[in-house]
Amino acid sequence: MQELFRKYGHDVETVLSEKLQGCADSKIFLACHEEQRCLVTFDLDFSDISRFSPEKTAGIIVVRVPENPSLELLEMLAVNVLETLKQFSVEKKLWVAEVGRIRMHQDEKD
Repeated sequence: MQELFRKYGHDVETVLSEKLQGCADSKIFLACHEEQRCLVTFDLDFSDISRFSPEKTAGIIVVRVPENPSLELLEMLAVNVLETLKQFSVEKKLWVAEVGRIRMHQDEKD
């Protein structure tokens, strides 16, 4: 998937390349915050804004997928997110992407 994001011009790191595999969610969140990176994840825990405030980030995108998704479905969801990023900023927001839609949450003060 990272190659697809690179194709769209994004600088991409993974938990593997950052040596964060197996780390606590809070450590991954902190690394993204410190590096000013948008977090793209399948981990639904990151949709909990009381634990992971998007206002402190370059954005959080949680991708919700059905059980055992095909590579084709994953690529379709990624392209949907990437095309939406051309029109809207995810900075300081939480997006939840799923088949057929992207829900965008942001601070009510915005």
